[in-house]
Amino acid sequence: MASTIQAAAVSHVGKVRSNNQDSAFAGRQLFVVADGMGGHAGGDVASALAVTRIKDADKQPYASPQDAEYALRAALVAANALLSETVFEHPELTGMGTTVSALLRVGDTLAMAHIGDSRIYLWRDDALEQVTSDHTFVQRLVDSGRITAEEALTHPRRSVLMRVLGDVDAHPEIDTSILETRPGDRWLLCSDGLSSYVSEELITKTMAESADPERTADALVKHSLDSGAPDNVTVVVLDVREGTADRPTPPTTVGAAAAPLAFESDSGRRAVRLPNLLLHPLRATTTREAEFEPESDEYLELLIAEDRRRAVRRKITWLVGVILVALGVLIAAVLGYQWTQSRYYVGASDGSVAIYRGVQQGVGPFALSSVYDTTDLEVADLRPYYQSQVEGTISANSLSEARDIVERLQNAAAD
Repeated sequence: MASTIQAAAVSHVGKVRSNNQDSAFAGRQLFVVADGMGGHAGGDVASALAVTRIKDADKQPYASPQDAEYALRAALVAANALLSETVFEHPELTGMGTTVSALLRVGDTLAMAHIGDSRIYLWRDDALEQVTSDHTFVQRLVDSGRITAEEALTHPRRSVLMRVLGDVDAHPEIDTSILETRPGDRWLLCSDGLSSYVSEELITKTMAESADPERTADALVKHSLDSGAPDNVTVVVLDVREGTADRPTPPTTVGAAAAPLAFESDSGRRAVRLPNLLLHPLRATTTREAEFEPESDEYLELLIAEDRRRAVRRKITWLVGVILVALGVLIAAVLGYQWTQSRYYVGASDGSVAIYRGVQQGVGPFALSSVYDTTDLEVADLRPYYQSQVEGTISANSLSEARDIVERLQNAAAD
């Protein structure tokens, strides 16, 4: 049976940023999310230009999924060239760039193109699968087994992007593939304003709760806002359904691409390159932005070497902490033992009344007292009341007090 697509796109500036650098498009067959970088210098311009150029791929049918895949890759390459031309004409935008994640439908297949750290998810049979791989330094570390996915969330280099569209690479490396889809599938494209703040468990639950793509998209954005959302957050949700839709979903553009582009020359603005830029926040309450670095072996080696030094520092810090804790415990134990040896008590030792140095308690198998002096007074010579006291031990605050107790016991035995 033929299938149809129903989709919705939602974008929000977030609770911290002053402008929306995300853009998204939900068309008849094409679906795109772009997350711009470059701050006020042009992140919004970059994502808007890219989405506007890539939208042209939605205007014609494709004979095969391979044709759609080629067209989608060509659209991203063309968008990359457009960004470079724009920077050439407007130097104040130097350093702008954008991530792009896109799907183009042909029958029961989807052609995918992806660059950067925006994401595409597939929800099928109540399970969520991340289809794309982040083009980030920490993802490289995770893939190589150097760190875990949990450690990546707090890694100091978690915001370093290795691939984006922009004015730094005329031939960007773009991931493309052809994906099978079927009725009942729900696809999600999102900027890292969602994936960095909302857990996959909550995303899965939200994707399952509503049969309406627009309500689902709104709910996902709300979850990001509820978590603080210092970054822009943009989502596109598309459902694959059986049959023909009564009313096809009209094309929707949101975010920066939905507003007119404005280029304001500023000769006084210092041009910056992407390696010095700040971008997306990751699980932070303030806007900590990421940076782009070209994907080169030299730079990767530098980052890996830095990560190794960080791991060594972390181990040294942990070891020093353990040593300090152990030293503190040892000092406390020594001081505690010295205090116990300033105490005395009277008790029985081999049937005789004796003075003990220490306290009656022990630590595990270790006693905290020892016989200091044994007297000639036999416990059996004492009256029953005094016998029970000696056998139960009689505490003394000092040695002289312990000797006084023994003297009273001797006097009581003599009476």
